[in-house]
Amino acid sequence: MVRIFWAGEDSLPAGDRGAAYGDGLFETILMRGQQGALAARHLERMVRDAARLGIPITRRQLQEAYSQAVNRFGDASAAAPWVLKLVLTRGAGGRGYRPQPGMEPHLHIQASPAPSAPELSGVEADFSRVPLTVNPLLAGIKSLNRLEQVMAAREIQGELFEVIQSNARGELVEGSRTNLLLASDDGWFTPPLADLAVAGVMRQWVLEQLRARGEQVTESPILPEHVLGNGCRGFYLLNSVLGVVPVRRLAEQDLPVDGGLATICDPLQTLE
Repeated sequence: MVRIFWAGEDSLPAGDRGAAYGDGLFETILMRGQQGALAARHLERMVRDAARLGIPITRRQLQEAYSQAVNRFGDASAAAPWVLKLVLTRGAGGRGYRPQPGMEPHLHIQASPAPSAPELSGVEADFSRVPLTVNPLLAGIKSLNRLEQVMAAREIQGELFEVIQSNARGELVEGSRTNLLLASDDGWFTPPLADLAVAGVMRQWVLEQLRARGEQVTESPILPEHVLGNGCRGFYLLNSVLGVVPVRRLAEQDLPVDGGLATICDPLQTLE
C-alpha cells in the first residue's frame, strides 16, 4: 500500500525519510484542465526509478493516485496551465540511514500555478561554479537529493534564467533545472544518459521528435567551446514544465537563436 498526503491538508510524519535523508523521488507534470503533458512518461519514470531505489509502488497504484489528484485539482473547463507535483518517499521509520523492511511508502501530492512561459526570443544563461557529480548508481533518477542543483540555483540573479553545470571533466552536463541540447553544423548533440543527474522526459521526447524528422542526434559530451564556437547553431534548455527554451546569451556571449524547435516541441501539444 501507499499512503497519500495532500498538501495543505495533511502533514508528513516527522520521521519521513524523504525529509530526513532525501530518500525518495519526485515528478512535476505540466497540466491543463485534467490533462497532463507527457503524463504517462512521468508516471512510468517514477515507478521505474522507485524500483531502482527499492521503494515498492506499482503503476496501477500511482495511476490511481494521479487520477485522484486530477479530479481534485483539475478544472476541465480551465484554460490556465498548472503544475502537479508528486513526491514519493520510502516512508517513515528505520534507525539512522538503514530503513526498516516492509515500510509503507508515502506519496505527497500538491498543485500550483504554472510559471510564465519563457520568451521565444531566448533567455540568458551562464556557467555555474558548482560542479555536478553523478553517482552511476543514481544516474538519471529524479531523486530528492538535489543539493548541487540548489547551490547552483542560488547563482541565478538579475536577468539570468539558468546556470549550466559541468562535471569533473569540464563537460557541460545540465542546467540547474534543465537538460541540454546543442544544434551545430554536424547535427544535434546532447550529453549521454550515463552523465545525467536527471534523465528528463522532455529531453527524451524532443530527441524522438527530431529523429522522427530524420535529424541526426548524437549523445556525446558537450564542451563550452562547442557552444561558444562558430559551429553553434543554437543551444536549448529542456524542461517538462517550461518546454524548449532557446539560449540567446551565454556567459556574456550572444548565441544564434532559432525558435523553430520550441514551436515544434510545445509541451502543451503532448497533453493526454
